[in-house]
Amino acid sequence: MGQSLASFAERPSRISEGRVTAVRGPVVDVEFVAGALPAVNDALRIDSATGSIVAEVQSHVDERTARAVALHPTGGLARGTAVAVPGGPIEVPVGDAVLGRLLGPTGDIGDGGAAFETSVPHRPIHRAPPPLAEQSAATTKFETGIKVIDLLAPLAQGGKAAMFGGAGVGKTVLVMELINAMVARYDGVSVFAGIGERSREGHELLSDMRGSGVIDKTVLVFGQMNEPPGARWRVGLTALTIAEYFRDEQKRNVLLLMDNVFRFVQAGSEVSGLLGRLPSRVGYQPTLASEVAALQERIASVEGAAVTAIEAVYVPADDFTDPAVTAISAHLDSSILLSRGMAAEGMYPAVDPLGSSSILLDPLVVGDEHYRLAQQTRETIAHYRELQDIISLLGIEELGREDRLIVGRARRLQRFLTQPFMVTQAFTGQAGRSVALADTLKGTAAILSGETDDWPESALYMIGDIEEARARAKRAP
Repeated sequence: MGQSLASFAERPSRISEGRVTAVRGPVVDVEFVAGALPAVNDALRIDSATGSIVAEVQSHVDERTARAVALHPTGGLARGTAVAVPGGPIEVPVGDAVLGRLLGPTGDIGDGGAAFETSVPHRPIHRAPPPLAEQSAATTKFETGIKVIDLLAPLAQGGKAAMFGGAGVGKTVLVMELINAMVARYDGVSVFAGIGERSREGHELLSDMRGSGVIDKTVLVFGQMNEPPGARWRVGLTALTIAEYFRDEQKRNVLLLMDNVFRFVQAGSEVSGLLGRLPSRVGYQPTLASEVAALQERIASVEGAAVTAIEAVYVPADDFTDPAVTAISAHLDSSILLSRGMAAEGMYPAVDPLGSSSILLDPLVVGDEHYRLAQQTRETIAHYRELQDIISLLGIEELGREDRLIVGRARRLQRFLTQPFMVTQAFTGQAGRSVALADTLKGTAAILSGETDDWPESALYMIGDIEEARARAKRAP
């Protein structure tokens, strides 16, 4: 039993004990004979023969019955089992004690380590976002060392960024590379929320962080794929609560990483169906927009402390008009779209230079030179894409001289914006590269000015800065 469950038991009950009257998978009906019903989002604790189960009230069926969703498996739970009401929402441990630990959605320990001391502070997972007047705007660039992101979709410190892509285009690899590149040099705390993650991915992440020495300033919170939908639905709020404590109480910057936010929506859809609510567009829950907003609006920065969020978002069937995807993208500062076509061509990271965007890509924020190079890069690649049908039908020789020049530069730009990652080193045998923004701009300017027109395209593929390409070009036959 996790520490947060113990804290429920210790709190005085303000409502008389209830009894389980029905169990339908993770949905549990609880009858209260006397007293008021617990409020929606309040926690319940059920001590069954198979262990303690934490549930969360979702609706009131009638004057005596509350319907709750369990965050633990309900196998073996019998009707008539006593239900304790600690009063208030689920509370999870926060503060320095959780650094270096792996927790579950209810704050229970998942790394096999020692239990928390009773003095460890706890906070409820349901909270309002900071008032708008207290929030600070995100205008500071957050350099990642990944060329295509720093050039075309720069991240903001204290902002929200997401990687959108279908299955198998490299979302998790990109998020893992960002963790690798940023956590080690980040002056603050990192909180990773694994929403619907595979057990293997959680184990690998924990091992990697222990091996790299950054685990001491990182908190891992997992609601795994094999857990009930309630656990996957609430794990993001648990991670946010821990991040908010560091932001508000300790005034520390927090890097919040979430993989995968679509599974949060998916879990909410499962819960909605189990509760008998009528589905909305494309079968999603009718409360989709408000659930996404409740999560995303809490990711905010205040004076003196920033929460920077980097999220991975699965795009079902590569449909970027999916209601879940559009609901999430409405809350972001930077959107990084991963393209299946580019992944098929071996252009990794497979970031679409035309579909990706950032509010920071403004001359007042990034400077005139950066803005000009980013716009020229987009225009050159867009022109190349317009000509691709003609090239496929007639060949590049049928293009005019000016068009051939643009096509050559666009292809070189696409290859220059690829780079090997640290996290894929074991699979590719190629050492990862981290490229400073100044070197990225220098290389982009060289390609756009025509300096590399005579270089073979392969010299620019999977490299770091332009000097590496120059050395390759000199060695080329």
